[in-house]
Amino acid sequence: QVRLVESAEWLVHPGGSLTLSCPASGFTVDDYAVAWFRQAPGKEREGLVYSDKGHDFTYVADSVKGRATLLKNKAQNTISLQIKNVTPEDSAVYYCARSIRNKNDKIWNDPNEYDHWDQGTRVTVSS
Repeated sequence: QVRLVESAEWLVHPGGSLTLSCPASGFTVDDYAVAWFRQAPGKEREGLVYSDKGHDFTYVADSVKGRATLLKNKAQNTISLQIKNVTPEDSAVYYCARSIRNKNDKIWNDPNEYDHWDQGTRVTVSS
């Protein structure tokens, strides 16, 4: 089974930064469109950042614009999400996802567009 592997849980102080990595197991990250989502309790899953197969197009949600970056490391075959200046509103379960098909700006943040997910990483922002 091909899957994205994520770590378990993070605790981050307000104003700090976090970097979540998603090592790809069994596939090459550059062959897929990839995205990071998050879901807070009682809320819908929210798309945060996206990169297409060639990393030519990237999208960033307004909620994290200027604070979040998606990084692809071809040498290590990993996908990372970096968020700076976190606040308690950033507390959620974070997921990386992938799809064989590139997305446009209308659908990149639709969770139904992605074929593979992993169990997610819980992030709590608290002092």
